[in-house]
Amino acid sequence: MGYKYVFGPVMSGRLGRSLGLDLLGDRICSMDCVYCEVGATRNLTIKRKPYVPAAAILEELAAWKDEELAKPDMVTLGGLGEPILNSEMADVITGARKIFPDTDIAVLTNASLIGDPEVRRELALADVVLPSLDSLIEDEFTRVNRPCKGFSPSGIADGLLEFKKGFKGKIFLEILLAEGINDTDENLGRLKDFCKRLAPDRVDVVTLTRPGTVKGVRPVDGEVLSRWRMALESGKASVHTQQVTDRKAMSTEHVTDFVSASLTRRPQTLSQLAQALNADPKQVSAAVEALLEKGEITPRDDRGEIYYHGMGHVLEDTKAP
Repeated sequence: MGYKYVFGPVMSGRLGRSLGLDLLGDRICSMDCVYCEVGATRNLTIKRKPYVPAAAILEELAAWKDEELAKPDMVTLGGLGEPILNSEMADVITGARKIFPDTDIAVLTNASLIGDPEVRRELALADVVLPSLDSLIEDEFTRVNRPCKGFSPSGIADGLLEFKKGFKGKIFLEILLAEGINDTDENLGRLKDFCKRLAPDRVDVVTLTRPGTVKGVRPVDGEVLSRWRMALESGKASVHTQQVTDRKAMSTEHVTDFVSASLTRRPQTLSQLAQALNADPKQVSAAVEALLEKGEITPRDDRGEIYYHGMGHVLEDTKAP
């Protein structure tokens, strides 16, 4: 079957072979981050509602499992927008756990709504939560994350601390640095103090490795990244990545569907696609060529590597903030 809401798996340094669930179906988010790899937010909102019904997502997930493809290391709620905006998130988590009872469920989130007690209760159903917090300085936070009105970095930080009190799973905090925006010493100091209070299971400091949303937004250099990592990174808790050697035979049409769904949510290289999908590299290459001919994806040279993007990923024709 064709999949609208299940995509991947994609390879993740923190989650291994991660099978994605898209709870929004479009670029709907409470932020419009300048580095977002899926493209500019179409609907900037804080309204929670069932953008994609849990039943539709779980039906696809059960079908994916029935095809007896490679077992994922993690089932991850993420996709094109902020998964917490879907008011049926709790149903997706509990339903996914029934379908994959031996696989942990993770949620990728910008943590913008974590100040809401109901959101915290729902999020606590997951096994792993991966919040991002890029700056604790108001101006930097606004420039890099471009949130809906009413959010503050201090409010998000307080919400994460409250969430940690009742959460029995793992927290993997991510901090993404953009050159000249949130790489200041003041931000480093504040985040260092915050990480000591939160004590997450893992802290990852990263920078742009794929084109973001706004032209001119650049990664920090290696020296800055190393300095931040030495100051902040703690623990390297992760999931056990399964070694998958046997490939299940798939038709070229099937591989093309998987490649298209995956590239809609995340720019990837040919080798990344083949590894994550556990597919024949020749089939993946043929699928990419077919999608290029149809104009459904586009290549982009990013520092010497060719990444393929779904056509929805368009850089804003503006300068970096």
